[in-house]
Amino acid sequence: MAEATERRRVPDGSAYGRPEQHPDYELTQVGPGTPCGELMRRYWQPVAASSQVTSRPQYVRILGEDLIVFRDKSGRPGLLYPRCMHRGTTLFYGKVTEEGIACCYHGWLFDVEGRCLNQPCEPEGGRNLDVARQPWYPVEDRYGLLFAYMGPPEKKPVLPRFDILENIGPDEEIRGYLGAFGATGDTSMAVAPYSWLHMNDNVMDPFHVYVLHSTFTGVQFANQFAVMPKVDFFTTDEGVCYSAKRVLDDGREYDRISSWIMPNIMSVPNPIDINQERSNMITWSLPVDDSHFTMATAMRVPRNVPDGLFASGGFRFNGKLWHEMSIEEHQDTPGDYEAQAGQGPISLHTEEHLAGSDRGIIMQRRILKQQIKLVAEGGDPIGVAYDPVKSMVKICSGNYYVAHA
Repeated sequence: MAEATERRRVPDGSAYGRPEQHPDYELTQVGPGTPCGELMRRYWQPVAASSQVTSRPQYVRILGEDLIVFRDKSGRPGLLYPRCMHRGTTLFYGKVTEEGIACCYHGWLFDVEGRCLNQPCEPEGGRNLDVARQPWYPVEDRYGLLFAYMGPPEKKPVLPRFDILENIGPDEEIRGYLGAFGATGDTSMAVAPYSWLHMNDNVMDPFHVYVLHSTFTGVQFANQFAVMPKVDFFTTDEGVCYSAKRVLDDGREYDRISSWIMPNIMSVPNPIDINQERSNMITWSLPVDDSHFTMATAMRVPRNVPDGLFASGGFRFNGKLWHEMSIEEHQDTPGDYEAQAGQGPISLHTEEHLAGSDRGIIMQRRILKQQIKLVAEGGDPIGVAYDPVKSMVKICSGNYYVAHA
């Protein structure tokens, strides 16, 4: 038998003989016990829009774990492992009460912290209730979202606050949204079929705004983006920012600053109205599992706005929402979803050729890897606080006109 031909790249760049490529598993695997999964679990992560968490149990999948979320009839939210500890049926069919959720099979009743309160088929309602505990995670409502902490209990930090979402005026409110709207631009997709890292990389990529959203297929956001920006990247205490300066037709210069905050948070300024200065939203690129993600956004809006994020259904391309477009129309006017989904469910990072314009992405990934290593060694990652006084995160994102002397 002839020996197998060695797979190697030939000098003329032919596709024949390409070596096998693979993802950066350290950053793309998010399940329990994985390096990135353990880093993610050291931070509070949004799991639902608060207004959608009711007395009807709902399935939630986050960081590769399937869970049940509900709100007992006293108003307390709960996030539990779905398989009842008694005989393993799902709590999805449970009955929610004032005290918690009762399994449909034999009525074992659990409160929102997994304590077993009643075993109706056992003598005296259960004589060893104190040793029965349904697996659970702590949750808190804030900014219109329900947040969960899924990490080591002894390492639980304070749920952070963000300065741009504080000090709400009487004519304002904070609304929370969940869905892959940041990829498609409309509300048609709950979960996107690719890795969280695709969107996370996108945050520190100001040059794609000039190409993908402005000059390749026509202006999709503000007309002013159709100018090549002068970009600078800089680190902050919590992550990375970029400054993208452009000179407008009237001679004025404006500076668009976007922020990435460890490990999966972004604050992006208004892409339509560049006269809105400070960013009014925080968004999480939320890993559902290794090859799916969704997004959670907390947004500061006027009370009289019908639906702050999607008052008209979303962004329109040639008069159509994203989900109304044909394949050919998506080819003619690709946006973030097409560019990101086009990388595959999990990108093959070993075949990337990062260049100078990718400096922000390189900085992001370097910080993520540094913090993954720190957590693996028993340390505390950046951006977690155990003192409420130190829990405020300052956001510099916004569209700012540059004053010249």
